Amino acid sequence: MTREEKLQIIESLTEKLKETPYFYITDASGFSVAQVNAFRRVCFEKGLEYKVYKNTLIAKALDNLEGDYKDFADQTLKGFSGIMFSKEIGNLPAKVLLDFRKKLGKKETRPVFKGAYIDTDVFVGEANLELLSNLKSKQELLGDLIGLLQSPAKNLVSALQSGQNNITGVLKTLADREEK
Repeated sequence: MTREEKLQIIESLTEKLKETPYFYITDASGFSVAQVNAFRRVCFEKGLEYKVYKNTLIAKALDNLEGDYKDFADQTLKGFSGIMFSKEIGNLPAKVLLDFRKKLGKKETRPVFKGAYIDTDVFVGEANLELLSNLKSKQELLGDLIGLLQSPAKNLVSALQSGQNNITGVLKTLADREEK
């Protein structure tokens, strides 16, 4: 690979990292080509992109970004590295990783989760994968918030309507008693 080709890859990877708010770094070493392609296919079906890069190219692309990624790069960029890009949902790559492992078998731990960058937070290590898969996406949080905001209004309307029926019933009963 020539220096110009490497520079082009670094530039395109830097742009991709800038425009993608969520990315996960994984290690799929030990996978056959067929397994890596199957993983790519699953990612594509879920709206994710999975690409394998050299660690030095990833490190240089991270250096081009605003912010300090040195510790993140030092901890995650060892061995075989692939990046999962997600443009909309931060926990989707974690769910895809766990689902793919389940399909391969109970004892399977590949692809190994190395680290993730979600909005402005960094998560490193396999221990964080379960935590990330259980995080709610922005859309889910907004839906919950809207539901909570609508709930009191619905309860108020229901109470007023049921109260109106009760008051009407009581008045009608009182009127019937007076007539007798």
